[in-house]
Amino acid sequence: MPEEKQCRCPWLDESKADYVKYHDDEWGVPIHDDGTMFEFLILESAQAGLSWYTILKRREGYKNAFAQFNVKDVSKFSEAKVEELMQDSSIIRNRAKIKAAISNARIFIEIQDEFGSFCKYIWAYVDNKTIVNDINVKEDYVATSPISDAISKDLKTRGFKFFGSTICYAHLQACGLINDHSKNCYKRSQIIDEYQQG
Repeated sequence: MPEEKQCRCPWLDESKADYVKYHDDEWGVPIHDDGTMFEFLILESAQAGLSWYTILKRREGYKNAFAQFNVKDVSKFSEAKVEELMQDSSIIRNRAKIKAAISNARIFIEIQDEFGSFCKYIWAYVDNKTIVNDINVKEDYVATSPISDAISKDLKTRGFKFFGSTICYAHLQACGLINDHSKNCYKRSQIIDEYQQG
């Protein structure tokens, strides 16, 4: 008897096995670890103007290029390192985005120093509890929210680049501050059950 097909989010291209794995294992799972949070910040800001899958395919390249996503190491990258990364075909060779990743790392550390951790800073915007939205069809998804507007505005004030409200909202979805799995997606209730916060 064939295995029953699991329902997943309407945005997902299920012909791409790596995309399905990302959806099933990571997207929307709450992150409370600064290392992983920084990884997603690097990847999300690199996505600006591109599809997420374009970046996902290069994730290993970014990991190698950006010091295994070690924020302290990335914050110390020099101009010579920027030139080196501009020759690295495993990442998107956009000078402005590369330089933004380095300056964003420095600001990330400043936020850690101010709040104790970057996660404490960003989770405070949702009162430390995942927002669960009612998504039925692809058209129900939004690109921004008042919360992503507020976070991106504050981070921009602090000097963050390539992290406007749209990218910020995608980051909140990816890191589980917002659960935007559709109502018929099996991951929606699984995340609610496993990561219930009170």
